[in-house]
Amino acid sequence: MRLRNKPWAPEKIAAHPELVVSNPEEWKGKWQQRFQNDNPIHIEIGMGKGRFVTEMAKQNPHINYIGIELQASVVVVAMDKALEAGVDNLQLLHVNGGDVTDYFEPGEISLLYLNFSDPWPKKRHEKRRLTYKSFLKSYETILPKNGEIHFKTDNRGLFEYSLCSFSQFGLVLKQVWLDLHAVDMPGNVMTEYEEKFSAKGHPIYRVEAVFPEKRLSHELKD
Repeated sequence: MRLRNKPWAPEKIAAHPELVVSNPEEWKGKWQQRFQNDNPIHIEIGMGKGRFVTEMAKQNPHINYIGIELQASVVVVAMDKALEAGVDNLQLLHVNGGDVTDYFEPGEISLLYLNFSDPWPKKRHEKRRLTYKSFLKSYETILPKNGEIHFKTDNRGLFEYSLCSFSQFGLVLKQVWLDLHAVDMPGNVMTEYEEKFSAKGHPIYRVEAVFPEKRLSHELKD
C-alpha cells in the first residue's frame, strides 16, 4: 500500500513508543512481558492502514496483536486508528515483514495473517511475494507446530500462486474460499482493500493453511 509521503510521520511515530515499538529486536522472546500477560500473540504482516488488526484487537481482548508495516506514511495512519480505539492488546512495528525471525523467537507467535499483500505479478519479482518459500520458512520458524497462516486477497493470480506455494512447502490447506463474501463467514473483519474491491463485485479469496507437526523435509533453493 502506498500513500502520499508524509515527511512528519517518523516524528509522530516516535512520539508514541508505547504503541509503535522502536526496538522490536530487544523484545524477541519477551513479547508477553511487553503485553503484561500470557495471552496468545497474532501478527499481521503488511497491516496497511490498520483497520483489520485494530478491529481484531477490539473484538478479541484475550488475544494480543502485532501489526507490521514498512512504510512510515502508512504506519502513522494505523497508529491513529489504534490510538482512537484505545486498545491495550495491540502493538505496531515499523519494520520489514520479511525479517520476522529477527523479532520473534521460534514458536512465539500463535497465528499469522497476510491480507491483500502486494502481488508482485512479474516472474522476476517472485521472491518478493510474501507467500514465497523463503518467507514461509520464516513463518514456520516463529509459529508453533500446527501453526496457521490466514491469507486473503482479491488477486486471483497471487491466490493461485500461494495455494501452490503452500502445498509445495508441505502446508495443509485447512479451508479455502473462492468467494468469501458469497458465504456468511462469522467474525470476518474486512480490510480497507477488501471493502473497496468487494463493493465493486470482485470475489475475495481466502485460505487457512497449517504447518503440520510433521512434514517431509526439503531444501529451500533460491
